[in-house]
Amino acid sequence: MRSILKIIIMFTIFFVFVQTGAAQNRLSVFVSIVPQKYFVEQIGQSRVDVQVMVQPGASPATYEPKPTQMIALTKAKIYFSIGVPFENTWLKKIASSNPTMAIVPTDHGIRKLSMKSHSHKKDEQGSHKGHLQQGIPDPHIWTTPALVMMQARMIVTALQKADPDNRSVYQANYKAFISKLADLDGDLRNMFADKQGQRFMVFHPAWEYFAHTYGLMQTPVEIEGKSPKPAQLRQLIEYARKHAIKVIFVQPQFSSKSAQLIAKEIGGQVAFADPLAENWDANLRALSQTFKTVLK
Repeated sequence: MRSILKIIIMFTIFFVFVQTGAAQNRLSVFVSIVPQKYFVEQIGQSRVDVQVMVQPGASPATYEPKPTQMIALTKAKIYFSIGVPFENTWLKKIASSNPTMAIVPTDHGIRKLSMKSHSHKKDEQGSHKGHLQQGIPDPHIWTTPALVMMQARMIVTALQKADPDNRSVYQANYKAFISKLADLDGDLRNMFADKQGQRFMVFHPAWEYFAHTYGLMQTPVEIEGKSPKPAQLRQLIEYARKHAIKVIFVQPQFSSKSAQLIAKEIGGQVAFADPLAENWDANLRALSQTFKTVLK
């Protein structure tokens, strides 16, 4: 009995030792938002240890890193930025916390669209005519596979540079990921082939790249980053009725109060559409099916 117990203890120690060694050999990587974790792990697989700066449920617009995260950054090899608003304030501080850490902007080379807000003006007959106002560059470049392919190129290049001994491994994983993205893009194009020009309404305008790619029109409830005023709400309700919109999509990171008011007035409903979910592929497929279902 003692000999069996001794073997179990020795095996446990060996297993912990192996696991600890494997963890120490992995590249320590930070990303700004949860979907990036999925992208990096698709390419890095077991070779990377990925930590996320903006925690689930938090907003990339207002996030402030925790002291424990700033400490963990001192041991990281790579930080993959993506252009979300909190980086404007914190990226320089993040870089200065670890001068040897590579800062890799995965949005490099991507032509940004403008974030749009819905605005209304009266025409000559005195009725309201809605239009979309151009705003600041839209950071939501992870909501369509074509742009994720561009980010994947930045990721694989950085991983190969940081860990040249496993260059071929990263390259093989990258090719497999690109193939998966191409399949997803093809499926979505087929899904929306007969929905061109149709509209969906969201609280926060996170889906412009998605809409642009697949021929749809996103109408945001949010006005210049703020909840709409009563007069603007009435105009949005009029717009939703005119275009037979029955579902208002909201993110878990934002208040759904305005969306609920609109949904009540149009006899519709509120549905969640989270662009920050970790299982990016499954999430985008499921949300695409939901978008298609609500389009007339």
